[in-house]
Amino acid sequence: MQRLIKSSHTTQKIFAFSSLILLMILFSLASPNFFKTENLIGILLATAVNGILATGVTFVIITGGIDLSVGTVMTFGSVMAGVLITMWKLPIPVGVAGGILAGTVCGFSNGVFIAFLRIPPFIATLGMMMITKGLNLVLSGVKPVYFTDTPTFSQITMYPLFLGIPSGVFIFFLMVLVAAFLLNKTILGRYTFAIGSNEESARLSGINTRWWKLTVYSLCGLFTGVAGIVMAARLNSAQPALGAGYELDAIAAAVIGGTSLSGGEGTILGTVIGAFIITVLTNGLRILSVPQEWQMVVTGLIVIGAVYLDLLRRRKG
Repeated sequence: MQRLIKSSHTTQKIFAFSSLILLMILFSLASPNFFKTENLIGILLATAVNGILATGVTFVIITGGIDLSVGTVMTFGSVMAGVLITMWKLPIPVGVAGGILAGTVCGFSNGVFIAFLRIPPFIATLGMMMITKGLNLVLSGVKPVYFTDTPTFSQITMYPLFLGIPSGVFIFFLMVLVAAFLLNKTILGRYTFAIGSNEESARLSGINTRWWKLTVYSLCGLFTGVAGIVMAARLNSAQPALGAGYELDAIAAAVIGGTSLSGGEGTILGTVIGAFIITVLTNGLRILSVPQEWQMVVTGLIVIGAVYLDLLRRRKG
């Protein structure tokens, strides 16, 4: 059975990667602007934000849960950093730490609601989405928070670290490596899969499922906070209205990459490939001047197709 699941994961990743290559070939043939250096760097930067979010939410989905709040929590992290740095005049490292901590606290709160208060993940994280959406507007005064007095803040994401590739992309790759290590080489990863495969069996085998679910949601919040800092540094501002919809892209990236919404299955590599597919698809359609509403339609159809393929794969298993 394990061999069959592993083979299924490999097939899914090969299919996702082949789809990514095919999209890049098609868009490069359709428009000479696609493979321009500026556009490729833009793709990397856009994937950095969504990829970090998707990497964090992958842990949650593997446990059989969901987190609909990652988009607004990301914004909450960026707004908190903006408040600490521009309004309270605290050093940039303190503001960055505060933004990441804000995301972690939100994830921790989700974990408490879900694991200890027994609130369904959909309802708990939907509530957190609304809470942080309101807090973003309150803390920012319903207006963007600009980092004009701290020009070095943008260098967190935009500094050309290597071959002109911005530092935000390397932050993304670092977070991916950390996530892959945690999921594949630590007890956290083993228990994450165990809870998602059969939570009751995991509990009966001696795993404190409530505390480990709390840890998983807190970890997702930490990744979300990092994404918020990367986004704020890229824009050199904290936009309180930004973030809604990012949770759907993050979940879509994980599902396209082979993470099962039923829980118990998923890989970080697959999620990264899925994040690139989402970004390349959006970028290519934009270059071809496809209206945004049709971009959403295409993305939605791809997500439905990915979920259907996951169902077929599990039935064959």
